[in-house]
Amino acid sequence: MAYLVNITARAGRDLVALYDEIHAENSPAARRWYTGLEEAILNLENLPYCWPATDESRRLRHLLYGRKPRIYRVIYRVLEKRKRVDVLHIRYGARREFKTSDLR
Repeated sequence: MAYLVNITARAGRDLVALYDEIHAENSPAARRWYTGLEEAILNLENLPYCWPATDESRRLRHLLYGRKPRIYRVIYRVLEKRKRVDVLHIRYGARREFKTSDLR
């Protein structure tokens, strides 16, 4: 059964900032990369458990997207009873370790 992928307001802001940061509007290559990221996120509807739990919390998982040195972490949680995946945060992988309080 497919899960509903819910992109939270925070993750939505992260996506907009990332789109602007990589200049996806003006670069076909950047736009393809960004579209690939969106597709990877939406693919969580089929396989939400294929990505590992985060080091910060066993209740959170993270999808890694990109290639070194530009790997991004898509942090999400699976709400099994609701059959929903909440995408909580999208961040550059080399940033400092996040705290669960950063998700607010």
